[in-house]
Amino acid sequence: MTDDVTDWREMREFSAVELTKSFVLSWGMASESLLIDLDLFLRPDHAFYEKPRPAEKACFRPAFLEFPYCSSIKSGADTGGSQSVSEAVEALTHGAIAGLRRVGEGHYEITGEFGQVEIDAERPILRLKGPVA
Repeated sequence: MTDDVTDWREMREFSAVELTKSFVLSWGMASESLLIDLDLFLRPDHAFYEKPRPAEKACFRPAFLEFPYCSSIKSGADTGGSQSVSEAVEALTHGAIAGLRRVGEGHYEITGEFGQVEIDAERPILRLKGPVA
């Protein structure tokens, strides 16, 4: 294990959100990027926070967590065989997020109900989805 570990709470991309109250809906690849489709929990200090509707307990918004130039993905479900990045993504499931951290230059770990997933990619980009036209 490297000493160069950064928790998601220390990364500027995740300012004013709460990943541990967010949910992974699906995983996918677009070009060379890993895209994680999220129901993202926004804290009241987020620029797009809105008071929750009566049926909601908190402010959740659809979002993507993108890992550009993703070169490899490994999960606890890997059988040790040689899988392409696309094949590894297809095997991943949805669930609540427990944590995310950078564990060295270009190496990330995300954990949750879907297990632990190791990602080799560029720094993540968090994007809220726009309204559907």
